[in-house]
Order: sequence, then C-alpha cells, then structure tokens
Amino acid sequence: MQFNHDNMPGVRLAGELVNMLDAGTWEIAALEDLLARYLFRQAGLGPAAARELGEWAARLRPVFGAPDEDARCAAANSLLDQGVRRVFLTTHDGMLPHLHFADTGDSVVERVRAMPAGGLAVFIAEAGGPRLGTCARTGCGRVFADTSRGGRRAYCSARCGNADAVRRYRDRRSPVQRRAR
Repeated sequence: MQFNHDNMPGVRLAGELVNMLDAGTWEIAALEDLLARYLFRQAGLGPAAARELGEWAARLRPVFGAPDEDARCAAANSLLDQGVRRVFLTTHDGMLPHLHFADTGDSVVERVRAMPAGGLAVFIAEAGGPRLGTCARTGCGRVFADTSRGGRRAYCSARCGNADAVRRYRDRRSPVQRRAR
C-alpha cells in the first residue's frame, strides 16, 4: 500500500517533534517555525507552552519505538486519552474534507497535542502493520513513518541506510584486507 505523505500531517508533525526534541534543537523560535509550517494559527509560544509541548513530544516516541502492535496501540491510546477531546470532519482554506482533533478555539498546546495523537492513531489503523519506526543505524535514533509501498523501511533516510551499509561492508572485510588499504 502506498501512502500519500501529504495527507498525514499529524504523523509528520509527531516525527518532527520527537526528532527536534532528541536533536536538542527545542527552542521556542524553531518550534514556532515548525508549527507555522503545519498551518497552526496563533502559534505564539511562551516558555511554559514550549515546555509542555516538549513533555508531549517525549510521550510520542514510544508509539514509534513500540516492540509490537499491542504496545503501539496502547501508547497511541494513551495519547488519544490525553490529547483528543473531539473529532470532527471539516473543510477550510480550499482543502478537501479532513479530520480535526481539536477546536480552533483550543489553546495552541491543546491543538498541537491533538494533531499528532489523532494522526498517529489514523496512520496505525490505516497502515495495518508496523510502519512507524526508529532508525536502525546505531547512534541515530530518529523516528519515521514508513510510507513506502513495501513497508520494510528500517532507516530514517537514505543517508543513514547508506552509512550503515558501508559500516557492514567494512565489518565483513577480513583484518588483512583492512590493513592492505
């Protein structure tokens, strides 16, 4: 099954929030820029809101790193319980009908919590398998949603996949071959 990544803003936002937090780039200006890219209105954040969203981003990681589907569903259900109060179908700004998981009058923190929680749940249900993951390259740890046709992605990017392939190749070479270079 091929997924249209453009129709999954909640999943993309969840991954970006987790990766931003893990990279140590959790700053108000960067967070506001990220939210603007996801069309959040009135996304002005203070330190308390940024801190709350950082705590929420940390709660998103277990959905990506769950060892099995039961654990993934339990982690997603926990997010839904605490992040989504209302689900409704809407159209706006020339967009096709889509789901919203928060009201426009909710605070930016409530809206940011709702979008990834709902988006991850929909993606898990639609994907029907383990298509959320953590990069397999040692030392990376970035999270991703596998939207490929085959659904067997193990790396956050081609760059990490290639770096890991080079490492495995070098590890397979005999000590004599390694010294000859």
